[in-house]
Amino acid sequence: MENIRPDDRLTALRAQLATLGASRKSAASRQTPSSTEFPARWAHGVLHDLYAATPVDAVAVNAFGLGAGVQAADGRIVVWGLHEMMGIEAGRPHGPGLHEMGLAPSDVLLVRAPDIQTLLVIGEEALRTPAVGAVLLSAWGEAKALSLTASRRLALAAETGGGTLFLARAGATPAPSAAETRWSVQAATSTPLEGGAPGRPSFSATLLRRRGGGEQRHWTLEWDRDARSFREPPLSGAVVPVAAQRPAEAWGERGRRVA
Repeated sequence: MENIRPDDRLTALRAQLATLGASRKSAASRQTPSSTEFPARWAHGVLHDLYAATPVDAVAVNAFGLGAGVQAADGRIVVWGLHEMMGIEAGRPHGPGLHEMGLAPSDVLLVRAPDIQTLLVIGEEALRTPAVGAVLLSAWGEAKALSLTASRRLALAAETGGGTLFLARAGATPAPSAAETRWSVQAATSTPLEGGAPGRPSFSATLLRRRGGGEQRHWTLEWDRDARSFREPPLSGAVVPVAAQRPAEAWGERGRRVA
């Protein structure tokens, strides 16, 4: 797919989205995070801004956005639009890594975007498809195309289609947008599993802004691959059982699905 023109890429995306079908579960009610608890369910039909706290947290903000997308999708597919520059700077998705998050190839449709304009079109196209439960757009750097007007278009597309949009950005500073919530995300130290095995992916997430007001809140969270949700890490001294292993070969040799 490296030499495919952007127009052909979008045509392929539209064809794949059309095959997903029109059936979907009813959207959950619009809600925003509690002031004291991390949301068990993300608000549907809205835009959520996710910013990497530092450029080196690009991988963390993408993983956090992917987990949030899986939660918000509620069993439907997640479309992941990946800006090529993000892939160059932070690394492209790796099949075994996605497998370790508890994801199957059928859960995520990955689409690479050569530029920000194409990334925005991918977001709008995906959000118009009822079978898509959530969209993650990963962008690198400051970009004029990611303007307040562009965020309003994305928010409107999310509201119209009922899907949930997560805009993950790295190498950029928070800017005004039409987002329902704005977050700062960075990697956190994980809690070792039984036998000293590496712990679950862990994140430090700060809610910077919520539409309607409210104070900033902070959580330290880990991703539970079996429950496919975020959770607060166990108390110090608690032991977490090792998750069951699952075959990762289905992701293919390069470990990603591409439209």
